[in-house]
Amino acid sequence: MTKERLYLFDTTLRDGQQTQGVQFSTAEKHQIAKTLDALGIDYIEGGWPGANPTDSEFFEQAPKTRATFTAFGMTKRAGRSAENDDVLAGVLNANTPAVCLVGKSHDYHVTKALGITLEENLENIGASIAHLVAQGREALFDAEHFFDGYKANPEYAMQCLRVAFEAGARWIVLCDTNGGTLPAEVYKITKAVIEGGIPGDHVGIHTHNDTSNAVASSLAAVDAGARQIQGTLNGLGERCGNANLVTLIPTLMLKEPYRSAFEVGVTEKALAGLTRASRKLDDILNRVPSKSAPYVGASAFAHKAGLHASAILKDPSTYEHIDPEIVGNERIIPMSNQAGQSNLRKRLKEAGLNVSDKAALPRILDEIKRREGLGYAYDTAQASFELLARKELGILPDYFSVRRYRVSVERIRDDHNVLKTLSEAVVVVEVGGEKMISASESLDDAGNDRGPVNALSRALGKDLGPYQQVIDDMKLVDFKVRITQGGTEAVTRVIIDSEDGDGHRWSTVGVSPNIVDASFEALLDAITYKLVHDKVAAV
Repeated sequence: MTKERLYLFDTTLRDGQQTQGVQFSTAEKHQIAKTLDALGIDYIEGGWPGANPTDSEFFEQAPKTRATFTAFGMTKRAGRSAENDDVLAGVLNANTPAVCLVGKSHDYHVTKALGITLEENLENIGASIAHLVAQGREALFDAEHFFDGYKANPEYAMQCLRVAFEAGARWIVLCDTNGGTLPAEVYKITKAVIEGGIPGDHVGIHTHNDTSNAVASSLAAVDAGARQIQGTLNGLGERCGNANLVTLIPTLMLKEPYRSAFEVGVTEKALAGLTRASRKLDDILNRVPSKSAPYVGASAFAHKAGLHASAILKDPSTYEHIDPEIVGNERIIPMSNQAGQSNLRKRLKEAGLNVSDKAALPRILDEIKRREGLGYAYDTAQASFELLARKELGILPDYFSVRRYRVSVERIRDDHNVLKTLSEAVVVVEVGGEKMISASESLDDAGNDRGPVNALSRALGKDLGPYQQVIDDMKLVDFKVRITQGGTEAVTRVIIDSEDGDGHRWSTVGVSPNIVDASFEALLDAITYKLVHDKVAAV
């Protein structure tokens, strides 16, 4: 059976940039565009030329993409021709092969928000699309508030679509702008649009996630006949976000009925880079990746219960809907006080530890349960678990020892008589019988204090002698603190996520009544794990 083509339209650089707290630089936009193009996206929407200096600069330095590079704008204003509308001209001057114009399709918004007649709005849509086509551009019409407009006045909403289509629009995109339309409604209305004269291979879907249904609604539109899906990487977008292409892409490629019915531009090789692409965006935004994200999250293929792990050892499909390697992810068997020997064997095997001593397994489990009773958490700190297991097995290299450390925090006045906090740390370590002393402040390049833990991390990683070159590419990417047990016996648990230059991430844990001491323990584990992972021999 011949598969139908399904087109993917990414709007991370435009709609995704409307996420609260997100603002891409021109260089970051180029990085993201390159990632999207490598993934196999069909259309990359770069933003609104002229709307802000960054977007203008980005279009002036437009990336060379296999994907159809697209500019975004709005239909012409009432009272002037498409040829003489300066805003529309600014979008056309970006010289992109495709242009997506947004226009009203809800009668209420036409009369109240725009303050024009329904007939004037139809003229604006038709004339604008016709002007794009006359300029040799591929035209897309984003029907804003379409689903709400259709429910309020289906005749007028359909008129807006027909005017755009008859003027030559390649794609008519149905927008759930407020994100409140549920999948069943999306299916019903999309089907009505196609039956009303707009061919399915010219219909796109653009959903928002305000009811956490953006992906489901996009799939419902495809079920009804739409053949273009708009979305963003990691579901970025205004309010609750847009449809998440990172979830949609593997669903379309791996799940029935979509797998058999449709072809997308993403190859199997590109699909294997999906997890890296998702985390690259988070890295650009300085965000911690969502562990519970479908397909690409660190917990997406984590199996904590002993019963699950036992079955996974026999056949991964017992508790996994796909092979994690297909999307570039990996299976994790966390260790916790719920763990059984099946979890332990699996986790040790993944760490390259073949344990012949059967008595060692219950010993390691007992130590995990004892330490978790003190406040440790090994289900999220896989690296610390491996170090614990190696220590119990007597195969943990003795790289270095900390003789002592000191951290000080003081309030001082700067040259402008402003009171500021300054943290300093001194660490004394012994490596191969040689004592080394390192000190560091916690100030960043801008002169801002980053706290005592930052000072400790800098001092600890400043001079480890023969190991220094190995740990130079390490960086701390997340730091979580939790008070456990409560009352007068409360202790602090610190989880640190680290990353190296190869993109490898690992988590370590430290526990102490003192937050600095707990942090230091987690930092020590992070460095030790890096040395073990890179197979460094102890001096």
